[in-house]
Amino acid sequence: MKRRVALLLLCGLVLSSCNKGKKRIIGVVPKATSHLFWQAVQAGAQAAGKEFDVEVLWNGPAQETDYSRQVQIVDSLIARRVDGIALAATDRIALVQPLDRAMASGIPVTIFDSGLDSTNYVTFVTTNNYEAGKMAARKMAELLSGKGNVALVLHMPGSYSTMERERGFEDVIPKEFPAIRIVARQYGMSDRAKSRAAAENILAAHPDLDGVFCSTEPSSTGTSLALKAREMAGKVKFVAFDSSENIVADLKQGTIHAMVVQDPFLIGHEAVRTLVDKLSGKTPPKLLDLSGRVITKADLDNPDVRRLLFPEILTNPR
Repeated sequence: MKRRVALLLLCGLVLSSCNKGKKRIIGVVPKATSHLFWQAVQAGAQAAGKEFDVEVLWNGPAQETDYSRQVQIVDSLIARRVDGIALAATDRIALVQPLDRAMASGIPVTIFDSGLDSTNYVTFVTTNNYEAGKMAARKMAELLSGKGNVALVLHMPGSYSTMERERGFEDVIPKEFPAIRIVARQYGMSDRAKSRAAAENILAAHPDLDGVFCSTEPSSTGTSLALKAREMAGKVKFVAFDSSENIVADLKQGTIHAMVVQDPFLIGHEAVRTLVDKLSGKTPPKLLDLSGRVITKADLDNPDVRRLLFPEILTNPR
């Protein structure tokens, strides 16, 4: 009997020692994993993991439209009993219940990039997308000298961040620039091919179009392809959102006239940091609001701009 008690005490000490030395685990769930934006977010999250000595588990759906897969990933992290979850919601309604399940399980959640219809989270880390949309509208008005017909190639219904960008754009145009008319809106559904088709439809219906605003990288890339195919590149004033190598190339060549960019590395870093702070007994701010930035061809040699556009994702995380 004494021997059995001694063995149990020994096992308890061993388990206690193992748990004490175990790294905290934070699951980071992006909307998708393939676009450069999300790869830069991942780099920021991994850099924060290294900085704060936590393990970062990165897992997201292949496509931003696959919210059911994102729900599965969040539920698997809850079942694994991770220490914290950072989530960029693909759908502002569908991800509310997984969020509530995590918080009810005692797992703190930071929402990043794209919000949802709930405030049951630790922190919301995001670009001020409404203000970024307003920036895009004012840049468009500057490019058009305050008058003309414009169209929007939208992202997809239910995506909070992109809807805020689009709302900001649409609020500013009639209020501040009444001589500019929004004549068409179509969704690209977070897909370059579908965005190209949407842009083709708009250009066919409005051959005299003066400007186009795209609220994401897929819609911007698809629209660029449509403009080139119709030999309208450079003729239609084009304001894009987010960055990729092909978007920067189109900015250099004049197909795109301006783009609004975020700091995805910082978003990923701060999403993890807020959870580390929460787990350490601190109280992170409920909202961490980051600013967007308008970039033109003339800005491309600026070192700060190059850091935003070309994060050294694999070789040199900051």
